[in-house]
Amino acid sequence: MRTIQKLLILFLSAITAFSAFGQTDGKEYAAITTTLNYYLEGGTNNDFSTLKKAFHKDAVMEFISEEEGYKSVNALEFFEERMKPGPKANRKTYVTQINIMNTAANARLEIVFPDFVIVDYMNLLKIDGEWQIVSKIFSSRSVKTLFPE
Repeated sequence: MRTIQKLLILFLSAITAFSAFGQTDGKEYAAITTTLNYYLEGGTNNDFSTLKKAFHKDAVMEFISEEEGYKSVNALEFFEERMKPGPKANRKTYVTQINIMNTAANARLEIVFPDFVIVDYMNLLKIDGEWQIVSKIFSSRSVKTLFPE
């Protein structure tokens, strides 16, 4: 019984310590959300100048290509080459999670198209007082595999 009590006290102490250690005010969440929305809105509206505001100039994007396997590219160069002005994309975007610790954060985003879903995992740093995406990994999945008939 004593061992269970010790474990319970240790567990509750750890939860309290992590909660206090990782607390961040709402201003940081709002600032990170603004950065993520530059990325999401820029992509939805095919607007590279808006999307560019979200990324550090040296940000990397890593993914698995069906043709080439593992790829690592400069995120801004990748988007600039492929993003062309045009109609608004038919998609819905969601920020599903944000984790912050001091000047580092990560976020999980979902971009839902009619036929597939992209999940982005973004790593951000607060650089010179501004949150910027420094790396992105992602994967996609067909809606049919998510919701089979």
